[in-house]
Amino acid sequence: MLQDRRILLIIGGGIAAYKALELARLLRRRGASVRAILTKAGEQFVTPLAVAGLTGDKVYGDLFSLTDEAEMGHIQLSRAADLVVVAPATADLIAKMANGLANDLASTALLATDKRILIAPAMNVRMWNHAATRRNMATLVGDGVAVVGPREGSMACGEWGPGRLAEPEDILAAIDALLEPGEGPLKGRHVLVTSGPTHEPIDPVRYIANRSSGKQGHAIARAAAAAGARVTLVSGPVEIADPAGVHVVRVQTAREMMAAVETALPADVGVFAAAVADWRVDAPAGQKIKKGSGGAPALLFAENPDILASVARSPLRPRLLVGFAAETENVVAHAQAKLQRKGCDWIVANDVSPGSGVMGGDHNSVHLVTANAVRDWQRMPKDEVANALVNEIAAALSAEPRP
Repeated sequence: MLQDRRILLIIGGGIAAYKALELARLLRRRGASVRAILTKAGEQFVTPLAVAGLTGDKVYGDLFSLTDEAEMGHIQLSRAADLVVVAPATADLIAKMANGLANDLASTALLATDKRILIAPAMNVRMWNHAATRRNMATLVGDGVAVVGPREGSMACGEWGPGRLAEPEDILAAIDALLEPGEGPLKGRHVLVTSGPTHEPIDPVRYIANRSSGKQGHAIARAAAAAGARVTLVSGPVEIADPAGVHVVRVQTAREMMAAVETALPADVGVFAAAVADWRVDAPAGQKIKKGSGGAPALLFAENPDILASVARSPLRPRLLVGFAAETENVVAHAQAKLQRKGCDWIVANDVSPGSGVMGGDHNSVHLVTANAVRDWQRMPKDEVANALVNEIAAALSAEPRP
């Protein structure tokens, strides 16, 4: 929990500055108080009025404001917080921090603070990969500055690569890990989560897959870590960042995922959110299958291991086993049948029919199916679904004595 924690948020200049507004909203929703320093460059992308509205506090920016220096000098401002967060941390801010420069309020506060600092870098991929930035980052890490991100993806300038600001939820999880290490309702628990699709090869260049983005599974892993759990995330191929504070095992195929899950056991909780392919090509071609006059090749399929059912029968079965059911029709009925067939404790069922926007989207609407009830949850962001599920898990475990 971040209740009554004090965050000093420094917003640098970059197109990603708008995400700092969402971060401020999430922090206040978790009970933290937020003060913001907005750099002159940052004002080119977000307004002081917008920042003030979401932090609920005055926005600071002028190092030489006599009023501010009398009411809240830069020394007090930098030390009154429990944590200083720089998001986005531009190449310029990173260079100033690494070299001890202090020519504006943001850099002066960073040099004057005696509190931990978390930076979320964001910049053009070439700037991120430049030797000077790499040296500066190495200096900051060596100085004990915590880092979250950057993510890889498309840039506003049209380029692709590392340099995108971490998502607000990932920054929030990193803040949690720094301020509340090992605390929360799942403290001392091991939570195993699977996420994303699996890719089953046809030949060296083709594979069978599905449209799962991994957003929901990764959000659950992130929420479990924020609740104090030790989390193992077994992830199929995804294009999203690893959650902060989570041990990630990357796999490609269903059989690789099965092996990784078995290695990760025992666990107190298993949440199997991955969209695992039911079938694989029995004998993938060693070379690319060429198009010929004989028509389309015939593919012989074999059934993949049933990971959820196998874990349910395992001597190392988690105390609470949660499966997912992605359905396009009769969602609840199919989920109830799957609950019985698989031998798990809960099923989280959702409608992934065309037009639902769930597969690859940021929102979800689920039904929590247990042996005795079906609870319908309203449509909400996937991180909120994850938080709600983790709260249900924590409540279920707290009702049972520890072994």
